[in-house]
Amino acid sequence: MARPLTHALIGLTGLLVPSLIATSAEACEPAQYSVNSGDTVFTIAEQFYGDIERWSLIFYSNQSALSNPLQIPAGTVLTVPCPLDGSDFVAEATPLQVEDAEMMLITGSNYAPFTDRAWPGQGMITELVNAAMEETPSPVTYSITWEDDWSKHLFPMLDSKEFDMGFPWFRPDCENTPGNERCVNFHFSDPIVELLQLLFVANGSDLTFDQDSDLFGKTLCRPAGYFTFDLDSAERQWLTRNLVALEQPATPADCFRLLLSGQVDAVALNEFTGWTTLSDMGLRDQVSPLANPLGVQGLHVIISKKHWRGTTHLYRFNAGLKKLKESERYDQIVSRHLGVFWDRVN
Repeated sequence: MARPLTHALIGLTGLLVPSLIATSAEACEPAQYSVNSGDTVFTIAEQFYGDIERWSLIFYSNQSALSNPLQIPAGTVLTVPCPLDGSDFVAEATPLQVEDAEMMLITGSNYAPFTDRAWPGQGMITELVNAAMEETPSPVTYSITWEDDWSKHLFPMLDSKEFDMGFPWFRPDCENTPGNERCVNFHFSDPIVELLQLLFVANGSDLTFDQDSDLFGKTLCRPAGYFTFDLDSAERQWLTRNLVALEQPATPADCFRLLLSGQVDAVALNEFTGWTTLSDMGLRDQVSPLANPLGVQGLHVIISKKHWRGTTHLYRFNAGLKKLKESERYDQIVSRHLGVFWDRVN
């Protein structure tokens, strides 16, 4: 049975490895852990950190090896990063970012911890894009413009080539829905990070999610304007076939209100949006996510197919991103931002 994360470790027999908790970045070295049969990122987080909610530190430091945090082949070697203190955050320098630049990028705020001018380093994705641009073959200067009205980014700003690339954007299922507006008009980079989409339920709920059929006849909530292609993919077609009902109020907070009033069975959100909203509403003791994720969706850089240098720019960025992910710098950036995130929601 897929239990809420706060109860997912019943039956754990004790700590199997030295704890990394309560250490400074200088005193702590990331651990290499060989997965045992039955391990999940939740049990490993409990073993190292004494806190299962910090499992995302492990997941995001090992994305290439983890497609499902509950099903990790025995013998897989994972890097367990040090839990960083968000108060010690120092943003990286951006030597290639200048106003009069060869390449112009567009993003928006109010999307913490990914892109937000008020967030340290202006967000996790912003810092990863900066770092990837430095790692590209023959690096070029670039600028980042902030437009907080996200509805303007794709059309007209990127479509008209007013800007070269934008970030961060989810990529629809273009293989099965090639007519999707984003698929028709834009190229997508390799994923900068991949986010787990979780099902948040009221504590005490008997809802389980071990297989898709567990949700048939249930009502989910996801705010208006959020993507739904994961719920209606070619493999699922939950909405097309009326297998699952969907409520779409204005905000994530509205979804959680519907959940606690019993009008929906679960709220489907990425973990960061979910935890942030619960923390802001003071509901972390009333709602928990189920352990089995609904799916994984990547955040990408996007560029218009009309752009005459589109494929060149995309190749350059992907090459830089690949090199960044092969280095320790990628994990360090992600871990720093996760440290800030968990400090704030806790």
